[in-house]
Amino acid sequence: MDRVKDSASKKAAVIFTKSSCCMCHSITQLFYELGASPAVHELDNDPYGRQMEWALRSLGCNPSVPAVFIGGKFVGSSKDVISLHVDGSLKQMLMDAKAIWF
Repeated sequence: MDRVKDSASKKAAVIFTKSSCCMCHSITQLFYELGASPAVHELDNDPYGRQMEWALRSLGCNPSVPAVFIGGKFVGSSKDVISLHVDGSLKQMLMDAKAIWF
């Protein structure tokens, strides 16, 4: 859990993914299109990935990826991020966290 929290607090936008996950790729691309440059942690390429995946599940992220943090706070998975994007609040959250500047 500490490794997840530590990683999530190092950048304004952080996405935990798996390299084979198409929704992870889509959410990451959405952040890039909004002008953010998130830290992306691919759990299947991390030696501590399995433990981090369990920590994400304990936060309520099921499935465990993609798991999105903005400003060090857990936002949710793909359905949560898409909902925030559709209602217009995702961009404001990224601006408030200083992940984007416009």
